[in-house]
Formats: sequence, structure tokens, C-alpha cells
Amino acid sequence: MGETLAVNVLWCRPGAVGGSEEYLTRQLVGLVAHGMSTRVFAPKGFASAHPEIAERHEIVESRHDSSSRGRRIVSESTWLYRRTRDAALVHHGGGTLPARRRQPTVLTIHDLQYRKYPQYFSPLRRAYLDMTMPRSARAATLITVPTNYVKKTVVDAYGVDPARVVIVPHGVDDSLNRECTPEHELRARFNLGDGPIVVYPAVTHPHKGHRFLIDVADRHWSHLGVRLVLMGGVGAADSDVRRRLADERVAQAVVHVGRVSDADRNGLIRMAHSLAFPSEYEGFGAPVIEAMQLGTPVVASDQACLPEVVGEAGLVLALQEDLWAGLPDLVRARRTELVQRGIERVRQFSIDASGAALADAYRMVLP
Repeated sequence: MGETLAVNVLWCRPGAVGGSEEYLTRQLVGLVAHGMSTRVFAPKGFASAHPEIAERHEIVESRHDSSSRGRRIVSESTWLYRRTRDAALVHHGGGTLPARRRQPTVLTIHDLQYRKYPQYFSPLRRAYLDMTMPRSARAATLITVPTNYVKKTVVDAYGVDPARVVIVPHGVDDSLNRECTPEHELRARFNLGDGPIVVYPAVTHPHKGHRFLIDVADRHWSHLGVRLVLMGGVGAADSDVRRRLADERVAQAVVHVGRVSDADRNGLIRMAHSLAFPSEYEGFGAPVIEAMQLGTPVVASDQACLPEVVGEAGLVLALQEDLWAGLPDLVRARRTELVQRGIERVRQFSIDASGAALADAYRMVLP
């Protein structure tokens, strides 16, 4: 294809924006197999953080990193605008469109959490999203979203034509099983003992449900010898989580390892009795599919998109303590079945399938 396909990732702070970063970068990896390569406009340092993208696509880095939102907004309407004059389309992956932009546009909206839980956002951030998200959704040529749940929320919130919103699913890297720290090493380093563990990989944001899960582990799992292992970066609810973990009794039931390497994360998930995912809101919830890829049963909340993503391949429970209290026994009774269903489910979320869906979206707007 002779015309330039431009992708704007100036919003991306490598390693700091979570699932949205993984979602788009994995799509771009899968895109190449479907006859498309792009010119990726990125913040300083993006290429070194994502060599898998640099190997497949041309990366044009700005002079600045993405630490300043204001500078990024200005750069999108100036630096990016000038450099995309020859683009056949511009894909903006961060949920909003610049005030000054080239057409046609593909816009990825990851979720609308700010509308459902505005209390989790600063007043300034809410004001920015309230101003830019509706305008962006209505102006985009095509919108891509990770799930039907997000599609419905976008259509309902902004009144856009459902035909302009298409699903591009997450892709799960099939190398997860090849990059796992051995179980014996993880048990020794994190002092996990010999018993079963339940893992929860999530940044400590309020909507993730850490306090709920800690209370369940403390009151119902500890006496069974089951320990909860929390891993992930620091979020807005981190201080609250750490105060709860300061209780000596709770510390016997829960281990907080924080942010760990990919190999450690994969190893902890693979060795786990199950992965618990009590989040109140997700646009997709990639860890549940990653756990299935690693052969670990999944128990998720019945909130937002999670029932859609998990399907019949895991257990979906309302966020009621008495239901989650029995998680160890529920999973033990159906472990073989859940592992097999997870392996079958994850085939729908390959990097190739994600790249193919993005290629189809591009073709919908190309002349």
C-alpha cells in the first residue's frame, strides 16, 4: 500500500498507561501479517520501550516524552498535524482527537470509565474528558473499541451511529508461557510457602476492588491455607490498600509484591490456583485472557465487559463476599474443565485476530 497510514501514540507513557498501551501495540504487531505497515508518531523513548513495534513499523519520535499532557495536546495539533499531511488516514489511539487534525480518522476509545465513576478522576481531568470525548466521538470517521460493552456505552453516551463503531479485540501474546519465572524461585523470593495462591494483577485504583478481595482472603481463605498475591503498580487507592495490609493478621493472608517483571508476573499467574478479578469496571480486562493463555482458571466479577470477555470459560460472580468466600472450592471442583475452556476461549483473542480486525477497520475508511 503506497499511501501512509499514520498512528498517533503521543499519549502513551511506556509502562505507565496499562492496558491501553498493550492493546494498541499488540494490534500493531498483528497488523503487519495483514499487509499493512504504518508510520507511528510517538513520544521520545517509545522505540526503545517497544522494539517489537520498531521492527515492524517506522517510528517517528517527537523531541519530548509524554509526561506533560498539555505539551502533548499542543504537539498533536502542530507537530503531528504537519507530519501527517500525506497520510491516507490517521489513527488516534488515546481516546480523543486533536483540535486540528487530518481526515479521515480512526479513533480508539478504550472505555468510558470517567462517566461511570467520575469520582475516581480529578476535577480537571473530568472537565477535559467531558469537553473532548463527545466532540472526538462525533467527529471521528470510525471508532474502534475492544468489546460490545464499550460499543454500547459509546453509542448511548454520544449518540453516534452504531455502524461507525467497530470491535477490535485485544490480542494475547502467545509467548507468555515462554517467559515465566520458575515456581520454586517465586515461592522462595516472595516467601509464599507451599500452599495454593490466588493472584490479582492490577494497579491499585479504587475501581479494581482490592479492598473487597483482601477482606475475602482474610475472612474466608486464610484458614484454608490459601494466600492472595497482589501485584501491579501504584494507583489512587494504594495508600488505602497498604493501610489494610498493615494489619498483622491480614499480612498472613495477603502478599503484596507490587510491580514485577513480565516473567515474574507470568510465572505467578501460571502457578496460581486461580486468578481473581473483582474489578467494578473494565473496557476489556486483558489479565483474564492472559490467565487462560497460561492455563489458570479465572474468577471475575459480573461488572461491565467482564461477563462478555470471560464467557463460559471462567466463573463470573456478583461482588458479594459470601459468593467469593467459596472461590477455592468452586475452582477446585471444576479446575480441569475451566482450564480447557480457557484454552479454547483464548484462540478468539490472538494477536493475529486483533491485527486482522484493525486492518479491516482501516479498509473501511480508506478511499
